[in-house]
Amino acid sequence: MADTTLWHRGVQFLVKSVVVLDQLSHVLVELMRETIIPLKAVGYLHLRVITHNIRYAASDLSENERPWSERGSLILNQLQHELRPIGLTPSELGTENQAAFVCLQEVLHNQLVDILADLNGLDDYQDDKPSNGPFWAHIGVGGDDGKRKREYNPILYPVKLFELLHRETIWLSPTPDRPSKGWDARSIRFLTVGVFKHIPSRKRLVAANTHLDDAGSKSRAESVAIILKTLRRVHSEWLRGSELGLFLAGDFNSFPNQEAYQAVIDSGYLTDLHSQIKAKDRYGDIVTFTGFEPDKDKDEQGRMDFIWLGPISKKSDSLQNTPWTVDGYAVLPNLFEAGVYLSDHRAVVGDFTLR
Repeated sequence: MADTTLWHRGVQFLVKSVVVLDQLSHVLVELMRETIIPLKAVGYLHLRVITHNIRYAASDLSENERPWSERGSLILNQLQHELRPIGLTPSELGTENQAAFVCLQEVLHNQLVDILADLNGLDDYQDDKPSNGPFWAHIGVGGDDGKRKREYNPILYPVKLFELLHRETIWLSPTPDRPSKGWDARSIRFLTVGVFKHIPSRKRLVAANTHLDDAGSKSRAESVAIILKTLRRVHSEWLRGSELGLFLAGDFNSFPNQEAYQAVIDSGYLTDLHSQIKAKDRYGDIVTFTGFEPDKDKDEQGRMDFIWLGPISKKSDSLQNTPWTVDGYAVLPNLFEAGVYLSDHRAVVGDFTLR
C-alpha cells in the first residue's frame, strides 16, 4: 500500500514538472523572439522621412486657400498613403527593419491634435492634448512660449519602434535657451532635436526639424550657424564610440542659390538628399513651394524644403564614410480635384538606409 502511494506521488510530481517545463519553454521562446532573434536578424534600418510645411490653420485665407476643416483630411490621407507601404498605419504595427519619421512645420496645436489622432486611429478623440500613442507620438513645442502657443515644428515617430533618448528645443536667436526672436526675423524660429534608439536593431540616430524665417536674410544665415553648432554638440554627446546617423529636415525659406542653403553646404557637415539621387531616379516636381496662386507667383516658387543627411567629411559631399545609403527622393503633389491645395508647400519624402 505504501509503495502504491509513493508511486502515485511520483507520477504526480512528474506530471507537474512536465507542465512547469512546458510553461518555461513558452516563456523562453517569447523572450528569444523579443530580444535575441530581432537583434540577430536586423542589421540595417530602412528609414522614410517625410517633411511638409502643412500651412497653419489660418482664419484669414489667401486666394485659393481652403480652411483646415476642408484640406486637413487631404493631408492626413496623403500621410497615411505614404506610411502604408512600410506598415506604419493604425491597422499595422510596422516591421523590424522599416520605420519612418514625419517632420512638419507651421503646425498649430489643434492641427497637431488632429494629425496624431488620425495616425493613432482614434476616430472619436476629444482631448485637447496631442495623443501619445498607441502608434505615434511627437516631440516639439509651440515656439512662442515653449509649450503650445503658435506654431510647432514637431517630429512624429512610431512609439513601438523607437525609444526616445533625448529631446531639446533650441531657439534661433541670440538667446537660444528661451522663446525669442532673432535679428531681422519676422517670427520666432526654432529647432526641434531628438535622439532615438531603434528598438529591434538598437541603432541610434539624431533627428532634427526646423523652419527658417521667411523675411530675414540675416536671421536665416545666423540660424544655420546655431543649427549646425547644436547638431554637432548633440551628435558628439551621443556618439559614444559607435556610428551615429543624423538627419535634418525642414522649410529653409531659401533656394539652393541663397544664403541658408549655401551655409549648410559650405559647412561640409551635411549633404542634401536631393543631390545624392540621380535626376532620373527622383519622383515628382522640383519645386516644393508653389504658393496658392502658382501662375501668379512664379518668382517666389522653388525648392526650399530639404532633407539633409550627415555627418559627412568636409573633404567630400559623399555619404561614403557615413552610416547612410540613399534609396529614393520624391516631391508629392499638393493640388487636387476642384482646385483644392493641401498646402502652399509640397511634401518631400526621403528613403535611406541606416547601416
